[in-house]
Amino acid sequence: MLIVKKFGGTSVANKERIFHVADRCIAEYQKGNDVVVVLSAMGKYTDELIKMAKDINEKPPKRELDMLLTIGEQMSVALMAMAMNQRKVPAVSLNAFQVTMHTTSDHGNARLKRIDTERIRRELENRRIVIVTGFQGVNKYDDYTTLGRGGSDTTAVALAAALHADACEIYTDVDGVYTADPRKVPGARKLKEITYDEMLDLATLGAGVLHNRSVEMAKKYGVPLVVRSSLNDSEGTVVKEVTTVERMLISGVALDTDAVRIAVIGIKDMPGMAFKVFDTLAKKKINVDVILQSIGRAGTKDISFTVNKDDLEDAVATLEENQARLGYKELHSERNIAKLSIVGAGMMSNPGVAAKMFESLYNEGVNINMISTSEIRVTVLINEKDGIRAMNAVHDAFGLTD
Repeated sequence: MLIVKKFGGTSVANKERIFHVADRCIAEYQKGNDVVVVLSAMGKYTDELIKMAKDINEKPPKRELDMLLTIGEQMSVALMAMAMNQRKVPAVSLNAFQVTMHTTSDHGNARLKRIDTERIRRELENRRIVIVTGFQGVNKYDDYTTLGRGGSDTTAVALAAALHADACEIYTDVDGVYTADPRKVPGARKLKEITYDEMLDLATLGAGVLHNRSVEMAKKYGVPLVVRSSLNDSEGTVVKEVTTVERMLISGVALDTDAVRIAVIGIKDMPGMAFKVFDTLAKKKINVDVILQSIGRAGTKDISFTVNKDDLEDAVATLEENQARLGYKELHSERNIAKLSIVGAGMMSNPGVAAKMFESLYNEGVNINMISTSEIRVTVLINEKDGIRAMNAVHDAFGLTD
């Protein structure tokens, strides 16, 4: 069997944890399996590198920032190979250049295009454990790129797909996927199984267990995922196309505090104006999420939407540069907001789910600013200070508490 194992930053944060991960991988190897390991940077090292960069330049060029950030993963994989060597087990560390992992050229948020697997297969044939840097790739100009925060998950799933692996295991500091973040909702319950679609929505909406693009890729290529703890041997949560357990009404509650709201006021109330606004942002690679358009009045309308807080400055600057072409009157932005979402395939056949969510927020005195829905989710925009309280209230209202 070929197993891909991905370990996050907390799993390799110090010497003891590095050896603990090494021993887990070696145990798999000694069963006769081929093992590919994907690692993130140690602990909070990526944050430290960003802080260093901003100490030098408050707005560092994205290319140079990617060049700097790739240091973190290279450190992790080299130290892990040394740990396995210390245990007398053959291992080799490879970075994005040595694999090669081809990506687009969007520094800071690149997408994987293809992976050359020859080098990895050669090393596996020589019975080595292969340890690969997560989060990074190489563009057509031979520059380093990074895949966005949490991108090591995507690296692992992409490798599992390219190598036709028998399993892809994602190890984190929690022992599976929960109905809510157990650090914010003490009564959160661990799920035995969850569908790709539900997991994709939860990941996109703020559940930090998996990178959303990794789930997207796993669904596309049918890669079976298991989310497990690197600190214990518990079963974890299986992410797959169809679950066999009884369908719950709601699978999870997610809170995203990385969103900001932008309001474009006084746009002409005529066809094509919304397209112009969002096409302008799309050309700058700025993702937009919750969108609300007002009813037209006096020949104008307002459009409000959310973006990631890291994109706020670029989004505002882009819209201001294009004000004459877009013809709006004012531009407002708001930082202190949070997106609260419920996700569950069970809501498709059960009316009244949204009403139940809104009732629980009303009982807590939480005001709703915007609402967005799909077949399997309901998202509301609320004040950030109400986030944790609202999340717990909604979690309890749907009986998700363990």
